Amino acid sequence: MARATLFLLTILLSTSLALAMGQGKNETTSFEKSFIVNRASTIGTLQPKNKTTPYAFYLKDLIAKGIQKGEPPVVTTDPNLLEETARKSMTERGFNYIRGSAGEGATMSANRLAFRQWKLVPRVLRPTTPRNLSVTLFGRTYDTPVIMAPIGVQAIYHPDKEIGTAEACAALHVPFTLSTAATTSIEDLHKAVPDGSKWFQLYWPESDDITASILKRAWDNKFEVLVVTLDTWTLGWRPRDIDTANNPFSVGIGDAVGFQDPVFRSKLNSTPEDDVISASQNWVAEAFPGRSHSWADLELLRKHWKGPIVLKGVLSAEDAKLAAEYKMDGIIVSTHGGRQLDGAVGSLDALPDVVEAVGDKITVMLDSGIRTGTDIIKALSLGAKAVLVGRPVVYGLGIDGAAGAHGVLAGILADLDLSMGFTGVKNVSELGRTTVRRVRDPAAYTSLL
Repeated sequence: MARATLFLLTILLSTSLALAMGQGKNETTSFEKSFIVNRASTIGTLQPKNKTTPYAFYLKDLIAKGIQKGEPPVVTTDPNLLEETARKSMTERGFNYIRGSAGEGATMSANRLAFRQWKLVPRVLRPTTPRNLSVTLFGRTYDTPVIMAPIGVQAIYHPDKEIGTAEACAALHVPFTLSTAATTSIEDLHKAVPDGSKWFQLYWPESDDITASILKRAWDNKFEVLVVTLDTWTLGWRPRDIDTANNPFSVGIGDAVGFQDPVFRSKLNSTPEDDVISASQNWVAEAFPGRSHSWADLELLRKHWKGPIVLKGVLSAEDAKLAAEYKMDGIIVSTHGGRQLDGAVGSLDALPDVVEAVGDKITVMLDSGIRTGTDIIKALSLGAKAVLVGRPVVYGLGIDGAAGAHGVLAGILADLDLSMGFTGVKNVSELGRTTVRRVRDPAAYTSLL
């Protein structure tokens, strides 16, 4: 409860600062303005990828534009330069929020270090074309094993926000996951991007009737899979955010799903439009109540959701077994990008034990630390059926909106496609433990993480 208390104090501090600066209930605070970057939108400029065109052809496109037109890529293709490029493009508050981690950043580092400790063992003189990146999840075939991770408050990174990221995902046939902490509502996202596969991530509200209402809205708007985040019943100890009172939820940013929910609105004394600070405090108390739900509570979700349910934030083999026992459809091995518990095991380090514990009883996916196509190959080789990619795509969004998000995601998929060929496989299903080898590489401890 100490974290919950600290979080509420942070909200009160932010509120006091806003009132001290003389903002009224309906006015945009300077705190909110400091998040927002005003740059041209690139929504509507993306061309959907032809389903028969290999993802690796993106490399040909980049080279052709560079040679024939002198045009560089929309965003850098170097994963080691992407973060710094994003820092220069975003507001300071926006960048610090997406880049920040819990504690000293040990879990975030562990996520990347884990990938450095597994090396690929390629095969040669094998047919590798045409390659098939498709996977089957919950009875549905997806073109790639990549899913866009749920990341909230995307308006603080670029005006294109979640709509731009979803458009980029749809163009590349990648499922987009809308966060409960989004700056775009469920209905607005579906209306703006009707095409493409969409999943919905739930920060599990305190009130059952609000939970049921949100799930109904998501299902009615064609979201296919429910992703329930279990490790964020309150926000973690994040020094970058704490030191600067960097909390967008306290001023109504990232509250769109809640603010447009009819059941939540019915419980307020005044509407969010009339009193955003009060509404924000009420929504934070719902979405981040300071206590965890229980395994028995999963029955409520099954009652109100007709599709697959995936639990996100599982790192323990024992919890993976429980998820299977409670008839969940999938789990995501995840550290929340290192933003919740510092000092936790890296996601990829946890993956083998989880896969061994549950086998094919439940669909296992991985999140946290993915930066390249070869990272994806390593995760799939260790038993993940799919991976979620987050920060890199949002860095692209921050650099150039929908076009930037598309550029980063297209690059990761092209890298995956090419690297599968270099590894000596045609199909994702061929990847397994013989594709990777654990190597304790001392140099990885001092290399760029």
